[in-house]
Amino acid sequence: MVSGPSFIQVLEGDDAVQKNRNIMGNTDPKKADIGTIRADFADSIDANAVHGSDSIDNAVKEISFFFSETEIYAQEHK
Repeated sequence: MVSGPSFIQVLEGDDAVQKNRNIMGNTDPKKADIGTIRADFADSIDANAVHGSDSIDNAVKEISFFFSETEIYAQEHK
């Protein structure tokens, strides 16, 4: 799953899961739109350069796997 250093982050905002998936592109880099992370950087479906949750439920599970509650801080909007 990992072939080099990893950067793990939690994104927040309206429709964050879908917006992030749009930026990542199709899981198959051959089907991903030009300009997406996977189209530009992925080698194959198995080495697709980036992971992002596919649903809010999975995001909650994945966030709790990598972070404790004390490590997550919500952005204060002004």
